[in-house]
Amino acid sequence: MTQYLISFDSGAMDHISEEELPDVGKVSHGVIQEAVNAGVFVFGAGLQTQRASIVATDGMVTDGPYPETKEVVGGFVVVDVASREEALAWAAKIAVACRCAQEVRELLPDPETDAMLRQAGRR
Repeated sequence: MTQYLISFDSGAMDHISEEELPDVGKVSHGVIQEAVNAGVFVFGAGLQTQRASIVATDGMVTDGPYPETKEVVGGFVVVDVASREEALAWAAKIAVACRCAQEVRELLPDPETDAMLRQAGRR
């Protein structure tokens, strides 16, 4: 199985009125429950609308994102599925539920981290 990041930009849901948000939340949580029931949901969350803090290699902290950044992630879901096509199918369900386009990217596997998590009883 392969993990995929399904995400949308901050502001992508700005077209949804305050009155509609509860319904969007209900439908979105229904899709997440479906992914949980299917055994493909790994993790997901919305991100606070705020400037990110950037921590440099020397430990210096600055406000971000970098000035050239035009878009930042507003929310995401990680799914663990057999194929890119399956990830795209989940992204389509999420796009309908959230009423906004979704970006899909494959996460690189890291066997060493997986081994650490297994040893810690986390996988």
